[in-house]
Amino acid sequence: MLTKRIIPCLDIKNGRTVKGVNFVDLRDAGDPVELAKQYAEFGADELVFLDISATLEGRATTLDMVLRVAEQVNIPFTVGGGISSIADVDALLQCGADKVSINSSAVKRPELVNELSKKFGSQCVVVAIDAKQIDGQWKVHLAGGSIPTKMDLFEWAKEVEQRGAGEILFTSMDHDGTKNGFANKALAKLSLDLNIPIIASGGAGNIQHFIDTFQLGKADAALAASVFHFGEIPVLKLKEALKKNDIEVRL
Repeated sequence: MLTKRIIPCLDIKNGRTVKGVNFVDLRDAGDPVELAKQYAEFGADELVFLDISATLEGRATTLDMVLRVAEQVNIPFTVGGGISSIADVDALLQCGADKVSINSSAVKRPELVNELSKKFGSQCVVVAIDAKQIDGQWKVHLAGGSIPTKMDLFEWAKEVEQRGAGEILFTSMDHDGTKNGFANKALAKLSLDLNIPIIASGGAGNIQHFIDTFQLGKADAALAASVFHFGEIPVLKLKEALKKNDIEVRL
């Protein structure tokens, strides 16, 4: 049985880790390199770094930060934000990233998923999907959740899988930062529809929420930010609780 993964997410803005609620009202959560080092030491399975303002500002992800993180951690880490070409990905991998996460650029030019998968392998390509419910339908949003589209979450997820994505990182904007639990119904449908791993994101507030997203949401990995950044849930304590609930994790 594949083990479930616990993934701290570091949203980066102006070189600092930040965290908000429903994608707004950001507050400082510390130095990303220091946080990365701590998570690697304290049992995180992977890390995700999202340069949340790169797309809006029309620039690439900060390579210097990626280099410094790679020097400090011995676990896989994914980098996203402002990635729109093979050259962008090549530069990030050269600096030490293991995977890349693409979002807005994939929606604007879906062929990018094919190109990256063919060049670097599907295991390197994570497609992040930010979505919220509008009139009962899950609709994809772009540019850090600031631009709504008419695209359906489930149809888009199926398309990027067919194009070669290796994983889906689904963030429910309705649940983000609320600490009320993950969007487990949507996650379970994604898991049923797709054959690639689904990373749950948005809504973690306590240990039971993680148990639920693995048992009810059928997620392959759970990503969270504030509960880790502000010391509310230690990663090791979380993993021990998951193990007690018969959820396979790496301890």
